Parts: sequence; C-alpha cells; structure tokens
Amino acid sequence: MDRLTAERFALPVSWLMEAAGWQVARHCRGRTYVACGRGNNGGDGLAAARHLHRWGRLAGVACIDPTALSGLAADQARVLGALGIQIASEPDFSGAQVVVDGLLGTGLSRPPEGRLAGWIAAMNASERRVVSVDVPSGLDADSGRVAGACVRAAVTVTLGLPKRGLLLAEGPAYAGDVWVADIGIPFEAYAAVGVEVPRHLFAMHDRFQLSAVRL
Repeated sequence: MDRLTAERFALPVSWLMEAAGWQVARHCRGRTYVACGRGNNGGDGLAAARHLHRWGRLAGVACIDPTALSGLAADQARVLGALGIQIASEPDFSGAQVVVDGLLGTGLSRPPEGRLAGWIAAMNASERRVVSVDVPSGLDADSGRVAGACVRAAVTVTLGLPKRGLLLAEGPAYAGDVWVADIGIPFEAYAAVGVEVPRHLFAMHDRFQLSAVRL
C-alpha cells in the first residue's frame, strides 16, 4: 500500500511515516522509551521518538542494529542525530513509563529469534505500558497467530486500516486496545486493491478505537 501510494498517487512514503510517528507519539502518556527495528516499522518509531523529544517525553531510543538502518528509517535516524539524540544498540527501560514497540511490522516472515526475541522478552518483563506500532512485534498481521516471541501490548496503534490479525486467533490477546489512526493514505489507493473505504471514516476524528466500531 505504501508503494502504491507513492508510485501511482505521487504521495511520498516519507509523509506517511511522518504521520505514523506523530500518531504513535500521541498515545504515549509519560516518559517513553522507543525500541526500533531496521525497517519502515522502525522508521515510524524513530519519527515518534522525534515528536516525543519535542514534547519533553522521550526517555531514550534503541535500534536492534543502528548501522543497518537504510532508506527512510536512516533518514529519521539522521534527524535524531542532528538533534543530539543518541540511538543506543541495547534498550534501557529503567527511566521510562511507556515503551514503544517498533521492532517488527506487517512483513513478519518467521518467528523472532536471537536479539529480537530477547528484546521482546525484555519489553514483556518491563512492567511498562507498551504501545505497538501497527501490530505487536511477533504477531502475524494476516492470521493473528503467534509462533514464537510476541509483544503483549497495552495499546496497538494500527495505521491506515485495521490488520486482520488484530481481530483473529491470538491477535486480541496480544494487541490490547487497538486504535486505528489516519496517516493520509488516499482512499483511491485502497480502491485500487479492492478495498472500499467510507469517505467519512476520518472526517471528524483522525483516530478511533476499534472496539467502539461494530464489525
């Protein structure tokens, strides 16, 4: 959907990432530590970190492999660097009330392992309020299945439209309260893949709680 939005409708993916980061940051009430992966989900987390820094709420940022960041995520990292914000290679949740889970997104292809699994375990053991970006890391976005380590979120901010896996199988148990956040994807892009979205969906509010909607 990101690629279609950029290629057919000339809306840069960087704009979507900026909107995603802002929406995620709005759900972080208190000092927040941001834990990121290397892909666009991590880029959303890094964008959220910048907004949290502006608002005086950022406790710290870590990336599973800062040297491997590329593309838009690397751009977000450079902005943080220009602001004097260091991206650590290991998380430290001790000074935080909230943790942002920006490790893995909808492109999960196998269960998390190694350091990723370790970071997920650390989040779950932290006793902090966890806010996941799009889907909890480790949850299959299509089936809702959990095959290994998976973040247990208090809140999931899902971007654009809900992901099927948040409603199926183990999804509800891991996703917590699901908020659907508008990030500016043209409804024509959804229509191009056969998804008809009511034009008024975000007309009055730019986010809504999924549990309040009759499905």
